Amino acid sequence: MICIAWAPFADSEQLAMLAAVALVVVLYSGFRLAVAFGVAPWRTTPAGTFRVKRVRQQNRLLSRSWLELSSEGRTNWLPVYFDPALVGLTESDATCDATVVVNGRRLFPSGAARDSEPQGRLIDNPTRPDPDGPSHAAASTRLGRRLLLDAQFAVVAPFAGLFWIYVAGGGVPAFAGATVVAAATATWFAAIRGSDPS
Repeated sequence: MICIAWAPFADSEQLAMLAAVALVVVLYSGFRLAVAFGVAPWRTTPAGTFRVKRVRQQNRLLSRSWLELSSEGRTNWLPVYFDPALVGLTESDATCDATVVVNGRRLFPSGAARDSEPQGRLIDNPTRPDPDGPSHAAASTRLGRRLLLDAQFAVVAPFAGLFWIYVAGGGVPAFAGATVVAAATATWFAAIRGSDPS
């Protein structure tokens, strides 16, 4: 949408860059959605029944939800898109094939499964249900909280705008357009990778 909004003000070079950014966003979003819905199995979910618990990862500006899948002495970690049900999830059984179903709720993979622990600080969910879990889950789903987490990556947008001015010229309007498009793209990228606002 941002690329379309800036298109009437762009010259041919800027229009080509807007089209390239829009194409990358559409293709990568399609790929991520295909992986999440199990249409494109991309090293995501090992098949079987697992003992599962949620782990929240904090690594620099990145915050993601992971499912720790345990079966027969093996442990895999699978990143999943945030769902309010994850906030109160205690250790449970899950069935996995191209999708993950925990306590009757389908969770969507946001990346490749791995057999080594994710980097950064890992925070386990409580082992017993948290009485404040529903209120914490409701607070986590607010749009402002999502934007606060995802828009952190937009800090680089003015530098992208300056780089665009350096490479292609165009003055203040080109700087403004490149900065807004870069900020929107950075925010989208954080969200599509599966950020966790809890």
